[in-house]
Amino acid sequence: MNTQLFSNRVCLVTGATRGIGRSIAKMLLEEGANVAICGRSDHAVTQTVRELAAGPGGNVKGKAADVRVHAQVGELFRFIDAEFGGLDVLVNNAGVGVFRPVSELSIEDWQSTIETNLTGVFYCTREALVRFQPRGGGQIVNISSLAGKNAFAGGAAYNASKFALNGFSEAVMLDTRHQNVRVSYIMPGSVSTEFSGHASADDHWKIAPDDIADVVRFTLAMPERTLISRVEVRPSKPKR
Repeated sequence: MNTQLFSNRVCLVTGATRGIGRSIAKMLLEEGANVAICGRSDHAVTQTVRELAAGPGGNVKGKAADVRVHAQVGELFRFIDAEFGGLDVLVNNAGVGVFRPVSELSIEDWQSTIETNLTGVFYCTREALVRFQPRGGGQIVNISSLAGKNAFAGGAAYNASKFALNGFSEAVMLDTRHQNVRVSYIMPGSVSTEFSGHASADDHWKIAPDDIADVVRFTLAMPERTLISRVEVRPSKPKR
């Protein structure tokens, strides 16, 4: 008897060459899914595919794509069509963060943050919804942040992108819930990754990327009658 939760489901995880995205891709493979990943670097995508394919599951394909660029997103989804013949699950994980006061924030910093964390999610979601229709539905999980409800000094661009992502997620959920599409978003607090530029032994108090992958697993595994619309995840014992 096959006990894998997501056998033969086709899943795309964006920004999956490290951190939370990589942990989610690994979890999906272990649960029997066919997994596509993307990242901005050809080398990083190739290396990650090779490493993930050596583990349990192993049916993983990858293509470099910058989710800020509409044409590259289109190429990514056509790649998935060719390799897997459709899509069942989209995990919008790709994200960037630039943390400085608005007076020190460059135009490029602002554009990069909004275009990656919000516009890229729109591009991928739009492509996914078209592919869900012939399959009778699908699931979308957006990786947001507690910064999407709690503003902080130096976080103007990041806060704006994540507040907007939460609103976008809820609106898409309402648009599509009667089309058998379930849309969820997960809001982690501090996670031990290289997102902020480094990870260190002092990060032991933070959430582990595998913990967020476990939340994604639980969210995707709910029966069709049930939608987990939002999950907030915090470190149990943050620094005082």
